[in-house]
Amino acid sequence: MLGRRQRPHDGGPLTIGLDCRAAVEERGGRGTVVREQLRTLAAGDSDHRYVLYARERWEEVALDERFRWALLPAPDPLWHLRAADRINGRCDVYLSTNSYLTAWFLRIPSVLMVMDMTTFDRRLVPKRSSMWIERATLPLALRRTAAAICISQATADDLIAHFPNAAPLAVVSPLAASEQFAGATDADVARVRERHDLDGPYVLSVGTLEPRKNLPRLIEAFASLTAQQRHGARLVLVGARGWERSELDAVLARHEQLVQVLGFVDEEDLPGLYRGAELFAYPSIYEGFGLPLLEAMHAGTAVLTSPVSSLPEVAGEAALYADPHDAGAIAEALARGLADDALRARLAAAGRARAATFSWERHVDETLAVLTRAVR
Repeated sequence: MLGRRQRPHDGGPLTIGLDCRAAVEERGGRGTVVREQLRTLAAGDSDHRYVLYARERWEEVALDERFRWALLPAPDPLWHLRAADRINGRCDVYLSTNSYLTAWFLRIPSVLMVMDMTTFDRRLVPKRSSMWIERATLPLALRRTAAAICISQATADDLIAHFPNAAPLAVVSPLAASEQFAGATDADVARVRERHDLDGPYVLSVGTLEPRKNLPRLIEAFASLTAQQRHGARLVLVGARGWERSELDAVLARHEQLVQVLGFVDEEDLPGLYRGAELFAYPSIYEGFGLPLLEAMHAGTAVLTSPVSSLPEVAGEAALYADPHDAGAIAEALARGLADDALRARLAAAGRARAATFSWERHVDETLAVLTRAVR
């Protein structure tokens, strides 16, 4: 393993290495975060220079001369070795957004982004090698990194609970929702309704179709409502297929007349889907942040969520809450939200106001400040 060496710096603009693989390789979650970071950096006026390490170039946003791609078409774990070899001596500091492994091999300061701590709870992740890799690599990365940027206080608390020595490293910098969600129009709603064959009112849920999203319990809760309580609404699920689908598939088979599964949809369709929903339901068991919740709030849709992990940090008082382990409580909250137009309007207004307090510009400024402190 390479020894760590901090390069002297004259106090001018930095050359910052960024792990940008997720911008192309992950459609949601981490990929959304990296894409928004790049968009915000590109729109900003920082004098820093950025080297973007990835396997493929992300080309949705024009990047000026401050940005340079360093493409390394290698599989893991070889990618990390090759990236570290390029980073050492060429960058002043490195932001690791997608892995804890690269930090092992760096001789310059590095900063980790900690999105969640799901891999340390066997109930929340599949039995796959990536879980064990993350469990093995994070402890050593924490010993070598200058800081760990956590996207919520709940994630920081979880990190420190598992690794008490990480307390001085943890910095909380919340995410935000893109402005595209606040700008959805009636025409956007009509377009996505036609594209996805959405007739009538609907309750929306967005997220990877995996166990911690609690979709089987949400479906059972929705199905337990009477026709009068549903007010003609269907439940619409948006998200890519995740792991361990057997329980979800069985519940869907029992209630297929009430549920419409759209699967993964293009980013351009999400604002209209959020805005067109009567209610957004996100009864997750655990989140590192809960970006879909904030996106729905930014779109002006009333939200229902869980009082666990980071979700109260995101929604505050602008949400209906229900115990994610109690289908009856979820059903009661659904019924209340669908029945009360005035309540939905109040929650929608409060949600918009709260979502506006989150900012990608602030997140990026805070991240750059952490990277600068790591060097100086």
